[in-house]
Amino acid sequence: MKHRIVVLGAGYAGAFAAGNLARRLSPADTEITVVNAVPDFVERMRLHQLAIGQDLAIRKLADVFAGTGVRLRLARVTGVDPERRTVAVNGEDGDGELAYDTLLYALGSSVAHHGVPGVAEYAFDVTGRSSALRLRERLAGLGEGGTVLVVGEGLTGIETATEFAESRPDLSVALAARGELGAWLSPKARRHLRHAFDRLGITVHEHTCIEAVEPTLAIAADGTSIPADVTVWSAGFAVHPIAAASGLEVAETGQIVVDRTMRSVSHPDVYAAGDCAYAIGENGRPLPMSCASAGFTNMQATAAIIARLTGSEVPTTGLKYHGNHISLGRRDAIFQMADGDVRSKSWYLGGKAAARLKSGVLKGAGWGIAHPTFGMPKRKRRLATAPDRTGVRVAA
Repeated sequence: MKHRIVVLGAGYAGAFAAGNLARRLSPADTEITVVNAVPDFVERMRLHQLAIGQDLAIRKLADVFAGTGVRLRLARVTGVDPERRTVAVNGEDGDGELAYDTLLYALGSSVAHHGVPGVAEYAFDVTGRSSALRLRERLAGLGEGGTVLVVGEGLTGIETATEFAESRPDLSVALAARGELGAWLSPKARRHLRHAFDRLGITVHEHTCIEAVEPTLAIAADGTSIPADVTVWSAGFAVHPIAAASGLEVAETGQIVVDRTMRSVSHPDVYAAGDCAYAIGENGRPLPMSCASAGFTNMQATAAIIARLTGSEVPTTGLKYHGNHISLGRRDAIFQMADGDVRSKSWYLGGKAAARLKSGVLKGAGWGIAHPTFGMPKRKRRLATAPDRTGVRVAA
């Protein structure tokens, strides 16, 4: 009787995790299935590039997992029943159900509207391939002098604004920041960021909270109207309500509450990784939704799953940020080192060297996804016990 491992989502967290599990667990004992709504791997860190008209390599998940033993199910997850250990899906063949013994929930996140009027109807975002392509079509139709407003001063907002301004100097690009632009950066890095915005001609509206979006403008809290043929909303992320609806214990954010090993605190046969995991970092604060968190949490989740299934001691992987890496177009970037409390250190790397480093990170992540079982050992680990399908949970 094989142990059924189901991975929900094939983003950075889910795809890496599935490959890691396939690399280290014997196929004689385990059956690994990945459920994903679309057939391609989405390089979310580069969707702002796709939106402005750059072409990205398409990686078919069927090719990614070919020869690995990982089964791919193209379907949308519609529900999870942790008591019955089943996942409800909807695909080309209609509604279906998958049973699991161990579930790795890695469905990621989407744009957070925060209830702001007009965002859902009129704003664009770069949190998914379909939404980025929709934005790409709209931007392609903008002529010289068209106005673009990016809302949000986080990493996504900064990267989007600078990429658009560099690629389309004929557009008027602006960014609305709730606080000071780059406030979390060291003084030198902050100056570098401001110089980049000045060089690219990006207008910055600091201490500006957008409270409504209309077809051709955005309205700030003080009543000021900011012209915007296109408003790009990058003011945070939100997780899908499936986890909360399933009965899993979740935080106020809807993220699954996990222990130090990324195991659900309410259902021990469920693990979470990526944006949907409410995990506490080494500084005692929740990990932010980011690609770096996806890496930390998927490594910890897979290590814990493998250890518990094979009767080994569960290791702990690091949950500590070392810095932020921010692209400022294709030829400039900032790498800001951070301490254990995620406070910026005085040292930073900027310019072309930082851009080359960021490019290497992106290429490395893409290569890793395309080769999920690279370095696969000749001998894989066998399971210590057969899966328990009695419905009685025994905490390991």
